[in-house]
Amino acid sequence: MSTFKISKSLNNNVLIANDENDKEVVLIGRGIGFGKKPGEILQKDQIEKLFVLKDPEEQRQYKEVLVSIDEQTLKTIIKAVEHIRTRVNQPLNEHIHIGLTDHLAFAITRMKNGIGISNPFLLETKGLYPKEFEIATEITELVNEELAIDLPLGEIGFIALHIHSAIVDKEVGDMTKNADLMMKLIQMIESELRILIDKSSLDYMRLIRHLQFAIERVLRNETVDEPEKITELLKLEYPICYNLAWKLIKVMQQELKQHVYEAEAVYLTLHLQRIQSKYK
Repeated sequence: MSTFKISKSLNNNVLIANDENDKEVVLIGRGIGFGKKPGEILQKDQIEKLFVLKDPEEQRQYKEVLVSIDEQTLKTIIKAVEHIRTRVNQPLNEHIHIGLTDHLAFAITRMKNGIGISNPFLLETKGLYPKEFEIATEITELVNEELAIDLPLGEIGFIALHIHSAIVDKEVGDMTKNADLMMKLIQMIESELRILIDKSSLDYMRLIRHLQFAIERVLRNETVDEPEKITELLKLEYPICYNLAWKLIKVMQQELKQHVYEAEAVYLTLHLQRIQSKYK
């Protein structure tokens, strides 16, 4: 039977421990850290809900995500991942802890600040991944109830993509397809914004995730509408990022030899502005 020796409690829901081979792991579960002390031994079967992050890089990124998340939000996100695992009833890629935690935390912060983002790919996502979409709907309802917020309908689509990624065991950073295009786009971003993005950072993972989803949408020729009001706002507020977004879109069109819908410029601009503000 697996045992874990606690080395540190990050909060009530996350513990740092060592497994039987003395390798550091991150134990994640609702209330798992409450009242626990360093040196204490945990039996795996003593814990009702348990997730273990074994990969060192996944651990590092997860710890980084935790810094900006309050206890109640984290507890809710952990509960959401538990629900996903129960509903899917099969192993999930452990990166879902980082990807979904980061996404939901950012979405929740946006909502609290009154910034809602629409999702023009909602119907396409529902058609492509109906089971994931169903589970994502449940997750959105759970988060809204637990945190007394009102995530927009579009979040269901975004969450469904994270669930699908975890089910098919596809790392978000997996760029075996279109790797050259992805690198070309990253180099353009760094050159135009005059920055050097840390390739091990969450900012980089967010950007890669968005570019990958964008490329996949283009390859599927998904039809999307341009949200005109926010487009005009972005043109005025973030002209450098908006113009760069269009340069990236033109490169995608040339490389993929397919039309890229204008709505992509909106979402690219938001991601670029986030990176620019972080590095400037």
